[in-house]
Amino acid sequence: MALTQGKLRIIGGCWRSRMITFPYLPDLRPTPDRVRETLFNWLGQDLDGMCCLDLFAGSGALGFEAASRGAAKVIMVESDNRVYKALLENRDKLKANQIELVNMDATVFLASDKRQFDVVFLDPPYRLQLVPEIMSLLPPLLTKRGQVYLETKTPWIPDQQWQIWRKGKAGKVNYQLLELHTVLDNHG
Repeated sequence: MALTQGKLRIIGGCWRSRMITFPYLPDLRPTPDRVRETLFNWLGQDLDGMCCLDLFAGSGALGFEAASRGAAKVIMVESDNRVYKALLENRDKLKANQIELVNMDATVFLASDKRQFDVVFLDPPYRLQLVPEIMSLLPPLLTKRGQVYLETKTPWIPDQQWQIWRKGKAGKVNYQLLELHTVLDNHG
């Protein structure tokens, strides 16, 4: 039985209007265009030189969008083999050499990888309720001014370690851009 293919358009940067495809799976929810546009307005349209982590990459919408907008390195982590294969195909089609794909469970990746990131995109399957665990693992992986973009079904209330910098809601998607408290304290 063949899986239905989903498609989405990259909305900005050097691959603007290019299509990427992905297998349709119940837990796979690509970030809507309107939300991606808002997110990249918050981050600044140009991510030149940044290092980004797309945890639970899924369709790859956020990681490909970041690479299209100049990110120097994008690590995309995906545990589902079918989805990972689609990410490989899209990376090859776009000749996106700055994207590194990792076929691994996200929590295993976080425990084993010691690189630091300017932006972490976090949109785990809602049913797994992984946000508190994942958020607790992220601080050592963030650069000094690192930010975490989070998508959830219901608004996530951060613990004292995190502060919401920006937030929004579109349909059933709640999204937030978070920073560590120490970063916000230094904003003045």
